[in-house]
Amino acid sequence: MSTTESTESTAAQPEQPEPSQTAPRVAEAASAPSAPPHVDEQQSRAVAEAAREQEWRKPSFAKGLYLGQFDLSLIHPHPRPRPERVERGELFLADLETFLRTIDAPAIERDARIPDEVFQGLADLGCFGMKIPVEYGGLGLGQYYYNHALKMIGSVNAGIVALLSAHQSVGVPEPLVLSGTEEQKRRFLPRCAAGAISAFLLTEPEVGSDPARLRATAVPSDDGSEYVLDGTKLWTTNGVVAELLVVMARVPASDGHRGGISAFVVEADSPGITVHRRNAFMGLRGLENGLTTLREVRVPAENLIGREGEGLKIALTTLNAGRLAIPAICAGAGKWGLKIAREWSRARVQWGRPVGEHAAMAHKISFIAATTFALDAVVDLSGVLADEDRKDIRIEAALAKLWASEMGWRIGDELVQIRGGRGFETAASLAARGERAVPAEQMLRDLRINRIFEGSTEIMRLLIAREAVDAHLKAAGDLIDPEQDLAGKLRAAVSASGFYAKWLPQLVAGKGDLPMSYEEFGPLAPHLRYVERTSRKLARETFYGMARWQGGLEKKQGFLARIVDIGAELFAVAASCVRAAMIAEDTPEHGKAAYQLADTFAEQSRHRTERLLDELWRNTDVADERLAARVLDDHYTWLEQGVLDISEGTGPWITEEVPADAAENVARRVIRPADDEA
Repeated sequence: MSTTESTESTAAQPEQPEPSQTAPRVAEAASAPSAPPHVDEQQSRAVAEAAREQEWRKPSFAKGLYLGQFDLSLIHPHPRPRPERVERGELFLADLETFLRTIDAPAIERDARIPDEVFQGLADLGCFGMKIPVEYGGLGLGQYYYNHALKMIGSVNAGIVALLSAHQSVGVPEPLVLSGTEEQKRRFLPRCAAGAISAFLLTEPEVGSDPARLRATAVPSDDGSEYVLDGTKLWTTNGVVAELLVVMARVPASDGHRGGISAFVVEADSPGITVHRRNAFMGLRGLENGLTTLREVRVPAENLIGREGEGLKIALTTLNAGRLAIPAICAGAGKWGLKIAREWSRARVQWGRPVGEHAAMAHKISFIAATTFALDAVVDLSGVLADEDRKDIRIEAALAKLWASEMGWRIGDELVQIRGGRGFETAASLAARGERAVPAEQMLRDLRINRIFEGSTEIMRLLIAREAVDAHLKAAGDLIDPEQDLAGKLRAAVSASGFYAKWLPQLVAGKGDLPMSYEEFGPLAPHLRYVERTSRKLARETFYGMARWQGGLEKKQGFLARIVDIGAELFAVAASCVRAAMIAEDTPEHGKAAYQLADTFAEQSRHRTERLLDELWRNTDVADERLAARVLDDHYTWLEQGVLDISEGTGPWITEEVPADAAENVARRVIRPADDEA
């Protein structure tokens, strides 16, 4: 589970030591590594900036949207998956569907645990190696079919899909495929593909989106043959059942060691690893998520992924494609929600007509249908682009995650509203009184985490905004550096004026101003013209913000959030139009319907975009920030009177202490080793 930039998951040892073995480790919790001293805002930013990929070696469609460069040729004609992957993918999806129909999903929700036989069945199908290349024992499906599998699995149970995405999108497989040595790949990837569940340890009780404060350490041995890891990791998705994990820890700089935050593959049954408890959440009740400590855990030097100090960069690179799991899950939820909304709205009759024929419900159904089409478009386009590896998709993936998680939550909320009281009632309660057991409220609870997982909405907006204004920061350079002297600012002004003299005139006119542009898209052409015009307008508005606030723009988070959200809407509209054209070409019988869905979505999106554009300059940001500051200064505590806070006295807001009752290691192994099979 992640609240920040990375999925915050980890793993644990498969066998439970005797209580006498774990109790001393609990007692040692107070000696956990302390945070680096005096980590200020500038240092935190420096760490994050150093981890960011600086260069753009491949074209990026989404990056161009923020620069007023709408290059539709980068995504149209819609790219297709390779034929060999299509064959493998379709066969796998058929087998997967057969298996998923055997799962007792209500039992997982009731018992808050995925049965061991489900883990084993997933392993036997190859689900833990969907994206792992064939040469390392995986299925080699690629991102596109991996996304399709996640849609289907998520429609059955969100806990299962979280298990698989944590293992494969950000656990051991993805970092090794991208950054591991050949020896590491051959040693670990076949195990992962066979069902050795993996996880990712970054988050700590006091460390979320600010990795500069990371406390976990990895101290090299004197002979350089190993590292000794110490630390506490929070929200360790898969932590209770994992066999392998990726651990992020800080290597102290010393002779022969560059140091810095580094990534290691660690065996979960290594001495010194303890999973102290399994956490519980509002949704994802089958999620195996724990609180984990590492005490003097010895890891061979050859298990270092990449070089020392590259851990955060590896994590961010992993997430470029790994984030696409969340949009796929949201698209699957949209498809299921659309099916339920359609069937229920025809069956439920009020005031002489099915509820779906009443305008109030019709608007909600239209939103769900149009947005689900767009979710599918964004997910499939991003997935194929990731598989092609000919475009830089870091912004596409980030936008997909941000936009899909927000839209998915809205779909879930609207579905509950359409179902009324039955939407608020649990599936078990509905079944007990003889009605169809529709888990709408469960879907809403399960979807909520997607706005936090693998980069919260707020963090994603800041990350995307950093990339969106990168060209301006490079152009302005020393001009906006408050520590730069006058001579330096004058030189920077000359450089910036040269950049803007060439760039700004390109934003005045474009294809979006020509009535016949994009005519090959027929009735969707006006929407693409709007996207092109608005892309140029978005770039101009970003420039105006830069001119007004200069270096202070990075603190205008309300302005930047709207800039990002506008780009997300433009990306979704473009993807929807391109998808509709592809459907019309491939399956003409669905072409008209696809165009209708894309057209309605684009109209809905335009209204959201226009509102965001207006709110760039007309908003309550200043008043909101002033009021919030007063709230934090206790000016309005009188407003809180008249209620009771039952959480008072239950514990501190944040603690590094391991609970006193957590002496027993709760880790367990759920998939039998291959050599145990008959």
